[in-house]
Amino acid sequence: QVQLVESGGGLVQAGGSLRLSCAASGHTFISRYAMGWFRQAPGKEYEFVSAISWSSGTTYYADSVKGRFTISRDNAKNTVYLQMDSLKPEDTAVYSCAAGGSTSYFRRHYAYWGQGTQVTVSS
Repeated sequence: QVQLVESGGGLVQAGGSLRLSCAASGHTFISRYAMGWFRQAPGKEYEFVSAISWSSGTTYYADSVKGRFTISRDNAKNTVYLQMDSLKPEDTAVYSCAAGGSTSYFRRHYAYWGQGTQVTVSS
């Protein structure tokens, strides 16, 4: 079992930056899992944001965040990060991290989920 807890969300002005963290705990270390970030804006479906392989060798980004967001992981600290730069009001959403057997754009491929952290970008 893996428990995931996100932190780092908050209110920021457009053009600003935030770094989200996803800390894992439990009997299994996240080094065995691919990790992903998804977001859900009010009234909208979940949207894939980014994913990283267990070895950090491969990363994926949604077109909407490519060039602005950077995913990384520190397996020694059991933590995954999402550095978000040049934030836009349309980035406003609840951001959730997830752990799965392989990197995927689809929520159904991730077995473990955090509760999410709110990111609000003001114009």
